[in-house]
Amino acid sequence: MKKYFFLFVFAFSLLVSCSSDETTTYYLIRHSEKDRFDKTNNNPNLSFEGEKRAQKWATYFKDIELDAVYSTNYNRTIQTATPTAMSKKIELQFYNPSKMYDSIFQANTKGKTVLVVGHSNTTPVFANEILGEKKYENMDDHDNASLYKVTISGDDKTSSVEKIEN
Repeated sequence: MKKYFFLFVFAFSLLVSCSSDETTTYYLIRHSEKDRFDKTNNNPNLSFEGEKRAQKWATYFKDIELDAVYSTNYNRTIQTATPTAMSKKIELQFYNPSKMYDSIFQANTKGKTVLVVGHSNTTPVFANEILGEKKYENMDDHDNASLYKVTISGDDKTSSVEKIEN
């Protein structure tokens, strides 16, 4: 009888683990305001306003449990992501914008809540890649306040965009 009980418990737990839907949530933002003084600088730092917004993003995500924070390898995205990563005691991870949402990234983020910091021409594209459709256009070059949220639960994918005026 004991053997059957353990067999039943094992089979039930296997059934539950296979049928449960993991939810994955992606928060995607563009870097904060960059220093636009030197037009020839392809890797500028954040401006004073951008530094303030980066801190405000950390405050925004204060009550949201994040498992990972990703950034492209540019000064402005790293400086935007760092306050949030530090406040969560999470090591900042990097992604290649030309290989966004590849199978490795999908496997590493499945079932997690993730912040991804990118650019005006990568953030909406990243959201589109996750959704599997072209829903969003590139952002305006001065839009540093849009928050894209994409949620995957089983086969269902939902998304929204809102302006967060920090």
